[in-house]
Amino acid sequence: MDEPNEPLELPVDAPDRRRLPPVLRRAWYSLNQAFRRRIVKTGATPDQFTALRSLIESDPKGITQGELTRLMSSDPNTIASLLERMEKAGWVDRRRHERDRRAYRIRTTPKGRQLYRLLRDVAVDLQEQVLSVLAEEEREDFLRKLGLVADKCRDAADNSPAPGAPQVRKSS
Repeated sequence: MDEPNEPLELPVDAPDRRRLPPVLRRAWYSLNQAFRRRIVKTGATPDQFTALRSLIESDPKGITQGELTRLMSSDPNTIASLLERMEKAGWVDRRRHERDRRAYRIRTTPKGRQLYRLLRDVAVDLQEQVLSVLAEEEREDFLRKLGLVADKCRDAADNSPAPGAPQVRKSS
């Protein structure tokens, strides 16, 4: 029997505890909406900014659609559609891969790099605003730890069975 003054430990998914999925979703959704509203007049979306950033920070010769899909933690169909719209807007171009005839290298165009610089300024300002809730000396550590959580989430996704595959629960 529990002691009367001893606090009960709540399960990890108890409604009275902070839970990872709703906290991450609320943070992502709110940040995405704030950024979308700030850049709407440019004609770009937050995902297009992420694609431009990923391309600019990668190999200057360009990267494949598969590499971009992985960098953006997305799925191939979403990235294909995103790139099609970006190519039509003149922000990226595709060139045949020099070694893999089935693949294309995707690169930013001068117009895409110009747009990126504009969007980056907005993104940096928004990040500073959002992180202002933390002391300046805590921000890098917070982002590092959030990156570790994101990596574990990706590992969990990569190591989960495909849809329709039988679920096997490991016993402890």
